[in-house]
Amino acid sequence: MQDQKDGRENLAASAPGAPARASDTAFPLYQVVKQQITDAILLGHWPAGTVLPNEIALANRFGVAVGTLRRALADLTQEGLLSRRRKTGTVVTGRTPQHSLRFLFRYFRLHGADGALQESRSINLSLERGLATPEEREGLALAEGGEVIRFRRLRSVADKPVMLDLFVFPAHRVPGFASRPEEAPPLLYQHLLDRYGIRIAAVREKISAELAGETVGAALEIAATAPVLMIEEIAYDQANAPMILALHHATTANHRYINEIR
Repeated sequence: MQDQKDGRENLAASAPGAPARASDTAFPLYQVVKQQITDAILLGHWPAGTVLPNEIALANRFGVAVGTLRRALADLTQEGLLSRRRKTGTVVTGRTPQHSLRFLFRYFRLHGADGALQESRSINLSLERGLATPEEREGLALAEGGEVIRFRRLRSVADKPVMLDLFVFPAHRVPGFASRPEEAPPLLYQHLLDRYGIRIAAVREKISAELAGETVGAALEIAATAPVLMIEEIAYDQANAPMILALHHATTANHRYINEIR
C-alpha cells in the first residue's frame, strides 16, 4: 500500500498542469487528454509502476468530464501504456507502445539500448524544390515534369547526432509550404493533417544496414566506414496514394529501432 501511495504522490507532483482544451487542437478532447498522458509516460515523468489517481481526481486535474478521461484511459490501456489492476487501479506498465501512426507523429523512432524513449532535438538542414527524379516520380506516382519538395533534417540526442532524415513529397499537394529550412514544421505528418487535411494512413518501411559513406558519416559525426541503419519509407494518405518518400540513416551503437506489433 505504501508503494501505491508513493506512486500517487509522485504523480501529483509531476502530472501535466494545464487543463486539456479542445480549442488547442483539431482532435477531440479525449485525444488531447490521451496525448498529455502519453507525453508524461513516454518522457519519463510518470515511470513504470506509477499508480494513477482515481478517475474523478484525474478528470478534475485535466479539467474534463469523467467520461472523457475514461475514454482516454481505455485507449491507452489497449495500446499497452496502462494496465487496469484489481485492488490497485490504473498503473503505468513501462511497456514500449505498439507501433502506430500516432507515435510516428510525435515521437522519436529510436530508443535507448535499455528500451527507454529518447528525447531528441531536430535541426532543419535544407529545404528545396525541384523536378522529381525518375525514382521519385515512380515512388510518388507523379507525371513527368512533376515537382517535389526535399526536406532534410538531423536529429540529436544529448547533443549527439543520431539520425539523418530526408523527406520527399509532391509540391502541388502542399501549396504555401515553407520555403526556408527554419520555417519547416517540426512535426511533418501532423502539419500535413492540420493544414492540408492529408492524413497519413499507412507507412511501409524497408530496413537494411550499410556503411555510412562520406555525407552521412559527416552529418552523424562517425567514420565513413561505420555501419548505420537505413530505413526506406513510403507514407500513404487516406486515399492510399503515396505522399512521402523518406530515407533515414541512424547510428545504433547506443540506440535501438523498436517496432512492437500486437
